[in-house]
Amino acid sequence: MHTHSLKPSITLVASATEAKQAAQTFDTQAIQKLDSAHYLHPFTDFKDLNEKGARVMVKGEGIYLWDSEGKKILDGMSGLWCVNVGYGRSSISAAVYQQMEVLPFYNSFFNTTNVPAVQLAAKLVEISPPQFNHVFFTGSGSEGNDTNLRMVRRYWDLLGYTDRHVIISRHNAYHGSTVAGASLGGMSGMHAQGGLPIPGIEHIGQPNYFEAGRGKTEAEFGIEAASWLEQKILELGPDKVAAFIGEPVQGAGGVIIPPATYWPEIQRICDKYGILLIADEVICGFGRLGTWFGSELMGIKPDLMTFAKGVTSGYIPLGGVMVGDRVANVLIEKGGDFNHGFTYSGHPVACAAALENIRIIQDEKLVEKVANETGPYLKQQFATLATHPLVGFADSCGLVAGLNLVKKKAKLVHDCVLFDAKQNVGMICRGYMFGNGMIMRAVGDRMIIAPPLCITVRQIDEMIALIRSCLDKTLADLQGRGWV
Repeated sequence: MHTHSLKPSITLVASATEAKQAAQTFDTQAIQKLDSAHYLHPFTDFKDLNEKGARVMVKGEGIYLWDSEGKKILDGMSGLWCVNVGYGRSSISAAVYQQMEVLPFYNSFFNTTNVPAVQLAAKLVEISPPQFNHVFFTGSGSEGNDTNLRMVRRYWDLLGYTDRHVIISRHNAYHGSTVAGASLGGMSGMHAQGGLPIPGIEHIGQPNYFEAGRGKTEAEFGIEAASWLEQKILELGPDKVAAFIGEPVQGAGGVIIPPATYWPEIQRICDKYGILLIADEVICGFGRLGTWFGSELMGIKPDLMTFAKGVTSGYIPLGGVMVGDRVANVLIEKGGDFNHGFTYSGHPVACAAALENIRIIQDEKLVEKVANETGPYLKQQFATLATHPLVGFADSCGLVAGLNLVKKKAKLVHDCVLFDAKQNVGMICRGYMFGNGMIMRAVGDRMIIAPPLCITVRQIDEMIALIRSCLDKTLADLQGRGWV
């Protein structure tokens, strides 16, 4: 029999109106103790977290969060790249409740469907590029990329090319943490555990100008980085390569914004060799870059698009794949079972949440707002951070942005002196961010943001001021250590 240190009389939950009294409502230490005893967190050093104790988030409203100690925090990461319409949207809660009252669940097996799934499929087709007329629903982006692997190989098998199964991705890409998703991704830390990647997946370099563009203009580097795909295709044999997968802007890899020349050249190469192009839109989709999907901004025409996160603004888990006509027509016309799917494919409650979320994005013109107002303003203001002594390079695209922390600045970004990776300067900076009311993620020594799409110009000013203040605190800390 399990025993718990938390007595039943201790209140764990507060109403939404009690955020300012959170410290009086929540027993933080008791929650942390239960958390350490029973909850294994994703991408976490369990021993380290148990020693420190987790931060307990209890409320969200707009672009802000409150923790159990009553501290207000500006969420510069939209939860995990997902809360596009912001926190506290009661109409999404109402849509979820109403659907639960009518039909909380039924599966999409047994030749059945449900109304919200059908309506959402039609809505997604409406807002997607014209080559997409079909949707395959999953529960997450990881499951979506697993689906891509299965669907791509099924497509080529049906056409009689049973050896055409290799999928090319990029180093430092993130495509989920399932076995197939983590294999498609190119993160060495993930590949070091569990015998990954699985066979049939290859990787090329990422289009990171700060890291690899020395001696070239951004335009020149974009062409060179794209050429690595053609080199890999020729190395493997064009008759073996099934598809190339990439995020329009690499998110978890550190907000790697490719040069403008990169994606058009990738498209040309895919067309030349007849391979499928998969755009992982889990982060870039639903307005993040100022277009409904990042592919539109990059000027490419993918055959498959993975989506998740922003489709429901994270309120309910949902993901899927937009399936282009090239692939869908073969799957449908050739017939035969596609032996793949999930219990929660087309979950009616998740689809109801997504429909209301998309209505909000459309009615409030959030995509247009990012394109014409907040995206350009963030670009302008974020660029001012490049004057800070710690910042060697800063760039943005829509409502994603990142800056590189450097030991010594230089006139040319490639001449900046970097910190020793073992010093974990990015994590030191992240600590000052979290401690001073600003969520900004660290990827190595690159600090990144992706705020909710509902952020205002005034709130961007507030965010930039918080970031600058925390950079100052980080600089003072590093000076005290003698590192700068």
